Amino acid sequence: LLLHEGGYSNHPSDPGGPTKYGITLADVRSYIDASADAETVRALSVEQARAIYHARYWQALSCDRLPAGFDYALFDYGVNSGVARAARVAGSLVGTGGGTVLDAATIAAIGRADAKVLIGRLSDERLAFLRQLRTWPVFGRGWSRRVAEVREAALAMAASAQAQSELRPQISAPGKAVVPAARGRQAGSTGAIAAGGAVAAGKAHTAGAGPRAVLAVLAVAGL
Repeated sequence: LLLHEGGYSNHPSDPGGPTKYGITLADVRSYIDASADAETVRALSVEQARAIYHARYWQALSCDRLPAGFDYALFDYGVNSGVARAARVAGSLVGTGGGTVLDAATIAAIGRADAKVLIGRLSDERLAFLRQLRTWPVFGRGWSRRVAEVREAALAMAASAQAQSELRPQISAPGKAVVPAARGRQAGSTGAIAAGGAVAAGKAHTAGAGPRAVLAVLAVAGL
């Protein structure tokens, strides 16, 4: 997310005005300092931005309770277009309504659905919505790239989570012995996890992340 949001900017066509790490002046005034100005935004630390994103976006969208991959896709949507809109779209995707928060029924429905299918549908809706905005001619190319990269990374996360789930030992019935996954199935699943990590690392490198950040992604994937 931080790689996509970038550092400080104050683009005349951006209604958010002074922005750093995607945190606007209005955000800083709401969550940090009511008297903040452009220089306050410029001085914003990564730690402050992370705290705002975690409390006001990740937790607000109940992302800890969502499937891997879809949690990231919805989180990024909320940051880019607002938590309320992201929640409404998520509810509409699983047929539980269009509320501005994810209620228990919506979270349960998302958990039952195929995360990869939801990621694709969410990404399609997001791009269609962005195309309708008056600022599309200015920011459209960057938005298109962001949606595509988030989609790809989110799908890799979902595939990795599915592969790890398949690697877990299976219990045939209560009181019976644990039956591990077949050797060939284990190898294939491990390959899927590695592929997901490689995609994420490649995206980090393409976006300009340093070697340490790329290595960290690879380490998480076990590469």
